[in-house]
Amino acid sequence: MSSPLVSVIIPTFNRAYCLGESIQSVLIQKGYELIVVNDGSTDNTDQILSHFPAIKVIKYTGNRGVSFARNKGLEKAKGSLICFLDSDDLWEQGKLEAQVEWMRDHPECKAVYTDEIWIRNGVRVNPMNKHKKYSGDIFRQCLPLCIVSPSSVMLRKSVLDEVGGFDETMPVCEDYDLWLRIAARYPFKFLKEKLIVKRGGHEDQLSRKFWGMDRWRVYSLEKLLRGNELKTEQREWVTEMLIEKCNILIQGFEKRGKTEEAGTYKDMVSTYSKEAGFKN
Repeated sequence: MSSPLVSVIIPTFNRAYCLGESIQSVLIQKGYELIVVNDGSTDNTDQILSHFPAIKVIKYTGNRGVSFARNKGLEKAKGSLICFLDSDDLWEQGKLEAQVEWMRDHPECKAVYTDEIWIRNGVRVNPMNKHKKYSGDIFRQCLPLCIVSPSSVMLRKSVLDEVGGFDETMPVCEDYDLWLRIAARYPFKFLKEKLIVKRGGHEDQLSRKFWGMDRWRVYSLEKLLRGNELKTEQREWVTEMLIEKCNILIQGFEKRGKTEEAGTYKDMVSTYSKEAGFKN
């Protein structure tokens, strides 16, 4: 039996209430294998998955996080193209077909992502301008925040073998971290069709569990600066963004009376300002 062209990985933790719909949105696509990683769910996720005997399920006891789950799915993936789907999101019909067609026609392309429909608490909303999508060299546009949804992207497995998978030490912003590592080396193609549905507003969203998401973005930016992969101009952009985000965090910590934490980021601003020759 030949290997599938596309491996689709769904990480899930206690999302039985919406997982079935997400799986169904994959089943209407063409040419894939579907891997669901049950990352220690304690609800009736097993019961939901039992209705889909044709999919591959990887089950773990204990919740180890979305990065762990996605990476374990990657280890089992047989496809040369990789897609992720968050278990609260949906794909529109033809999503995979459109991306596969682009990748076949453009063998040099490493990453292609699509536009998206946003649903918040059951109501369709318009993304803000800061979430605008771009094609080509998107590295600089990726620095302020994550503009690529994991549910929208298709990657060549070879690029993940090259840059590594998701950073399992990061409880959030792990996607931001990965896209920066890829975008530092390769362009992304943006397809303007709205081929995914991002559903938000529910209590179990990771972005609602963590205050100060910029803490993790700073962590990711500092990792980039410690490496030797960036071009000179890229290093300048990363340093500028790290200092900007540190200053935001300093203000937040000082408002909360957390002078020690604020001091940590002040030291970071001083260090990287000096290294870059910026005036602090």
